[in-house]
Amino acid sequence: MPRRVLLIVVLAGVIGVGIFWWLTIPAVVLSSALPAYQPDLANGLTTFNAGGCSSCHAVPNQPDRLRLGGGLALPSPFGTFYVPNISPDPNDGIGGWSEADFVTAVTRGTSPDGVHYFPAFPYASYQHARTEDVRDLFAYLKTLAPVTGKVRDHDVPFPFNIRRNIGAWKWLYMDGKPLMPDAGRPAQWNRGAYLVHALGHCAECHSPRNFLGGIVAAQRFAGGPNPDGEGWVPNITQKELADWSAKDIAYFLETGQMPDGDSAGGAMVRVIRNISQLSPEDRDAIAEYVKSLPPVDGPPRPKKAKKDS
Repeated sequence: MPRRVLLIVVLAGVIGVGIFWWLTIPAVVLSSALPAYQPDLANGLTTFNAGGCSSCHAVPNQPDRLRLGGGLALPSPFGTFYVPNISPDPNDGIGGWSEADFVTAVTRGTSPDGVHYFPAFPYASYQHARTEDVRDLFAYLKTLAPVTGKVRDHDVPFPFNIRRNIGAWKWLYMDGKPLMPDAGRPAQWNRGAYLVHALGHCAECHSPRNFLGGIVAAQRFAGGPNPDGEGWVPNITQKELADWSAKDIAYFLETGQMPDGDSAGGAMVRVIRNISQLSPEDRDAIAEYVKSLPPVDGPPRPKKAKKDS
């Protein structure tokens, strides 16, 4: 009897490992799935700015936002991630990548050597980007100056450093579905929804996360603790922005100036630096969509400690 029980346990374990291995296979986009295409560099630049690529990938503490050598540290509850070099350098950047490698990385979160990227790279949002936009972005990036220098490895402790586990995270939090337009809404609203949900990946910062690092769906865009442990990311639903007009939001996206005269701070400064480069029409579209977000209560902010008198 014990041998039979042991055999059942072993078989169940083997089956469980097999299911886990199958569910966590890194997804790829094959070159054969990409038809012949003539890239649009102007749209590649728009995608670059909307996606905020230089916000994270520009070399820190230097003025050129197109010097994409990476190196920015991103602290999180799971460890510290270091943003990679995405310049066209063939050795240290993505100069040796194929177009399929790039589309796979951006929309599937899989590296050219078939390893899961950590979701500090916001591919859970980028998965909804149109393939044409991603291909245009790749073509645009190839026009930029190569930057030499490898970025250091991530500082992520066990068990979070086991990349295969990220496949399970993707299974929970990625659906692989395109963002479908709402036929009942105007074109500008749909453009704003696309920019906010896909390229702009606004929910990645402006939403609270659970213990697995997944966005709490019921509180999407409702703000929460800053992942780097300092400060609070604001609620951008009508719970907090009810007094802002769509014009106020668009002006903020252009200048960083709030209706009360205050200005953007922290990482949002880098975001504004990119979004301000979009066309006024795209900023208006983002503003229209954000203004339409229903009010949602976010997690309670911790009370500030009283100072001793």
